[in-house]
Amino acid sequence: MPEETRVLEKSYLVTEQEAVNFMGPSVPPVLSTPALLMWMELTSRENASALLGAGEDTVGISVEMKHLAATPVGMRVRIVSRLVGIEGRVYMFDLEAFDAIDKIGEATHRRSSVQVAKFASRVESKREKATDSARR
Repeated sequence: MPEETRVLEKSYLVTEQEAVNFMGPSVPPVLSTPALLMWMELTSRENASALLGAGEDTVGISVEMKHLAATPVGMRVRIVSRLVGIEGRVYMFDLEAFDAIDKIGEATHRRSSVQVAKFASRVESKREKATDSARR
């Protein structure tokens, strides 16, 4: 458990880019679940950043999320990320999301710290293997 609970709040604007509109023209476009999850991850990543060493970052490793209410394009969403525990390299967060009217989401999220250079090397190696495999 961290010595003091770290809380970070960020605000995001729902635009057409984050929206889905699959119920037809009579239903306005609303914030998509993947976009809400992305904002929760970005806020938690920033929340943990001050605790990391040089050359470190975090990557998401698990999430359990509930998308509770629709938010139309043009509204702002406030994400609240609470760092509630640290176990080794794993940072644990409780999250809530609100628009001007409702609580629209909640989640638990875990992120693991990684060495950026080592992570980049592994990703590049995987990309090269995939490229080689596709050429065969």
